[in-house]
Amino acid sequence: MTSEEQTKQAETLAVSPEEVELQVTDLAQTLSKELGLASGQIARTIALLDEGNTIPFISRYRKEVTGSLDEVQIQAIADRALALRTLFERKVDVRRLIAAQGKLTTELAANIEAAATLQEVEDLYLPFRPKRKTRASVAREKGLAPLADIILQQLELVGDANAILAEYASPYLSAEKGVDTSLEAYAGACDIVA
Repeated sequence: MTSEEQTKQAETLAVSPEEVELQVTDLAQTLSKELGLASGQIARTIALLDEGNTIPFISRYRKEVTGSLDEVQIQAIADRALALRTLFERKVDVRRLIAAQGKLTTELAANIEAAATLQEVEDLYLPFRPKRKTRASVAREKGLAPLADIILQQLELVGDANAILAEYASPYLSAEKGVDTSLEAYAGACDIVA
């Protein structure tokens, strides 16, 4: 698959602004099913919360807007709305990150969309998460693992330490790999050993 085809596939599978708006409007319906309240009540309550009104203010002074919801119900709406929004935002991020790698399939996109918890979304993203580069992994990429093996053998060497170090490190020096001196080679090998 060419990079142009991957880009086109990523754009097709990525989340559009219309889908984001659809998800926001579906929030009230989802909460209505979960909490057993009217979706209109929930939508108006979410709007009040989004405006920055506090839960006590809404329950005391906006009863006509919320349909007389009490503080406990409003808190439940606020908590669950936050959880669902966080879940949706993470789904969007995961789809975008995987699509940027060119590895988002329709099946994977459907699995991400079907995930009901953040943990499920993270589990789906785990195989695609970039691996952290440690100093040891960088040294291995530079080809210093055999030098680390020599250090691990703990050979008893007699003589000038600098000369011995230069002798053992010289086969691993490479300007193109970024190992210019025997001290750099030794430091990288020590990172692997550590």
